Amino acid sequence: QVQLVESGGGWVQPGGSLTLSCAGSGFRFSSYAINWFRQPPGKERELVAEINGEGRTTNYAESVKGRFTISRDNAKNTSSLQMFGLKPEDTAVYTCNARTRAGIAILSDYWGQGTQVTVSS
Repeated sequence: QVQLVESGGGWVQPGGSLTLSCAGSGFRFSSYAINWFRQPPGKERELVAEINGEGRTTNYAESVKGRFTISRDNAKNTSSLQMFGLKPEDTAVYTCNARTRAGIAILSDYWGQGTQVTVSS
């Protein structure tokens, strides 16, 4: 049974930090790129950060560059999203995604249930 389980969400004041974790099971974790998406209230889901299967390549949305860091530990089948300097506009449901591609085609796609991050004073 494939599972992706996020943890680490919560409430934090502006300027604060949080680390989200994603644990995968039931599939070959190291073969999948890991993506963190977020969906702010009333807005569409957006890609925040991604890391390739080996963990050598990362990409970030412009809005989080320099503040968020994505990483993975394939030995533990986990990925983390460290978030610093949080802003109210970072408030969203954050969801972990595991994906394989062939070119632009998505071959396999797994999603976690999401975790709420709220940034407010």
